[in-house]
Amino acid sequence: MELVVIRHGETQANAEGRYQGALDIGLNESGQRHIARLADEVVATQAPFDRLLASPLLRTRESAAILSRQLGLPVELVPAFRERDVGLFEGLTQVEARTRYPELWARNITRRWAESPPGGETIDEVIARVSQGLTELVSIMQEERILLVAHGVVAKVIRAVTMAGFDDFFEWQLPNGGMLSVRLSLADGGPLRFSRPLDGCD
Repeated sequence: MELVVIRHGETQANAEGRYQGALDIGLNESGQRHIARLADEVVATQAPFDRLLASPLLRTRESAAILSRQLGLPVELVPAFRERDVGLFEGLTQVEARTRYPELWARNITRRWAESPPGGETIDEVIARVSQGLTELVSIMQEERILLVAHGVVAKVIRAVTMAGFDDFFEWQLPNGGMLSVRLSLADGGPLRFSRPLDGCD
């Protein structure tokens, strides 16, 4: 199975450098225009897709709807690929998070594998959720070509567990409207090749 991941278009929170997480924010005008141009590019340069999947959050649904019109495919929502919830950091810039929660910030809380800001998800939980979603996809869509509209952290996890490992997990970033392509198969027991480091933090 070939999986092409597109990160949703820009939102105002992206433009302002805010943590979004589980906040249900739509695209801004720039994000809408970018995804419309990307949809034209995908039709012109990519081989046909069999399915169009998306995270259930608004920014991915809006991005997928634009792609859907160009590709002629219905959008299927997959909760496993929603963005990481970062709890009480959501909606804040890094400066605001550091000012309001200095102890959490000093512990680099968003970059710890097994911890998270209060009310949020750990990276380990996101890895488990996304990995399970990938395993389910490849088990039922083995020979298909899939386009998935998802999020920044989801793209990090997909890249890490299928092709790149975790050495640059915190440095690598898929930009808004960026594309990542991976191949998945059931060979050797499943599609996932890498496990995250065991030392508990970056």
